[in-house]
Amino acid sequence: MKHAVDVHVGKRIRHRRWVSGTTQQQLAEQVGIKFQQIQKYETGMNRVSASRLWDIAHALNVDIAFFFEGLNEDSMPADLNGMPSDIMTDKEALELLRSYYSIPEDQRRRLFDLARVLSDAA
Repeated sequence: MKHAVDVHVGKRIRHRRWVSGTTQQQLAEQVGIKFQQIQKYETGMNRVSASRLWDIAHALNVDIAFFFEGLNEDSMPADLNGMPSDIMTDKEALELLRSYYSIPEDQRRRLFDLARVLSDAA
């Protein structure tokens, strides 16, 4: 049976890997395991050991604490105006985020302002 903490950590691994544009294969090679193991970590099927989490954090250039952020149920929003309660698992949202940050900063700011105006008008 999956433990909620293992599922959360797995989601955070997938989120960071996705945002950084790293494939499961690339991450697996960096930490010296097979990509299938990364899949199992990301789904929470397998628990990530402390040493392996250390290696994954190093490969993804984050602190270990990153994987535990938002774990407290009280700090996670249940629903924000139709948004999924766990935006980290929404592939479309992550793709949008990656695309957004690939836009030059001045254009990104204007796009942000436009999105805010459109959401206020809806």
